[in-house]
Amino acid sequence: MERINQLLVTGVPGCELDAQTASLFRKLQPGGYILFGRNIQSPQQLRKLIDDLRDLSAHEPFIMIDEEGGRVSRLKLLGNESPGAQQYREHGDLERVKRHGTLTGQLMRLFGMNVNLGPVVEVALDDDADNALRGRCFGTTPEQVISFARAYNQALRAQGILSCGKHFPGYAGVKVDPHHEFGLTHRTRKQLEQVELLPYRKLSAELDAVMTSHTWYASIDPEALPATLSHNLIQKLLREDIGYGGLVITDDLDMGALLNRYSLEECVRLAVEAGNDQVLICHRIDALPLAATALNRISTSAVDRALAHIETARTRLSPPRQFSDTAYNALDAAVWDLRVDTLGHERAKERSSDKSKRSPVEKY
Repeated sequence: MERINQLLVTGVPGCELDAQTASLFRKLQPGGYILFGRNIQSPQQLRKLIDDLRDLSAHEPFIMIDEEGGRVSRLKLLGNESPGAQQYREHGDLERVKRHGTLTGQLMRLFGMNVNLGPVVEVALDDDADNALRGRCFGTTPEQVISFARAYNQALRAQGILSCGKHFPGYAGVKVDPHHEFGLTHRTRKQLEQVELLPYRKLSAELDAVMTSHTWYASIDPEALPATLSHNLIQKLLREDIGYGGLVITDDLDMGALLNRYSLEECVRLAVEAGNDQVLICHRIDALPLAATALNRISTSAVDRALAHIETARTRLSPPRQFSDTAYNALDAAVWDLRVDTLGHERAKERSSDKSKRSPVEKY
C-alpha cells in the first residue's frame, strides 16, 4: 500500500460494494470516501456500506458527506429533511442552528461517517444567482455568516464530526455554476478582505478542513486559473496570510469547471502542488489508477506536507456509534421537530427540490 494514495478521496459507485470496486479500493487504499444519494437506500444498508469501506482500509478512512440540510442533504433520502442555511438565516435563531449541528453530528456518527463537508461559509451576494449556492448561505453579511456558521460548526464538532468550511475563497462572486462552467470574478483584493475572506479569518482555527473552489479570481491570478489549482490563493493567501493550518481539500475534480480545461492527471498534480492535501474524485471512479499515477509526479515536499496534514486530521476522527433502528428513528423524529419549529407545520410538509435544470442535487 502506497501512503501517497492517502491524498485521494473517492466516490463509491452504488449502495453496496461489488467485487471489482472492493478490489480496486483494497489495492489503492484511498484516504477517504465521499457518499452521495446513489449510495443511500436504507438506514441499515448505509451503515453496512460504511462498515464495509472501513473494513477495506488499512488506516481509518475519512468518510465524507455533504450534509448541509435543505437542498443539499443526502440523509433526507432516508427520512426527514433538516432546514437549510437560508431558512435558519431568515428565522434568525442561533439555538435552532445549534440543534441542527447536533442532530447532524449524531446521525453521521450513527451511520459511521466522520467528516461533514460543511458549513458553507460563503456570504450570499445574490440569492438568485445560478452559481450552485441557492439556499445554502447562512448570511448576506460576513458577520451573519460567522455567527451562524460558528454555532453550527461548534455543535457538529461536539458530536465528534470533523467540519469543512467551503468553498474557499468562494463561488458567490460568479454568475455560473462550477458544476458546468468555469467562473470568473473581478472582485478586488479589498472587496475580498471586506466580505469573502472575513469568515475564514474569524473561523480558521475552528475548522478541521477547508474546501477550495473552482473559481478564477482575476485580482489574485492574472492568468486564468481556478482557486483549486492556485498557489497564490491556497499557499500564500489561505496558509500564509490567513494562517490556516488544517486539512485542505479540493471541490470535486469531476466538475465541468475543470473537466473542460484540464485532464484529471493535470488537476491532481496542480492541486496538490498548489497546497491541497486531498483531492476529491467523486464520479470517475474507474479513473482512480490514473490519479494515483499522477500523485507520483508530485514533488516530495508537497506530498510530505499533505500527508502530515492528513495524519493530524486522522487523529481527530471518532469511531461510529452502535447502530440501531430505534436510535435512528429517534433522531429522525427530532429532525422533524426541528423542521416544524423552524418552518411551521405547513411549510415543514414541503420538502426542498432543486428547481434548476442545470444543477442536479446529486453533484453538490
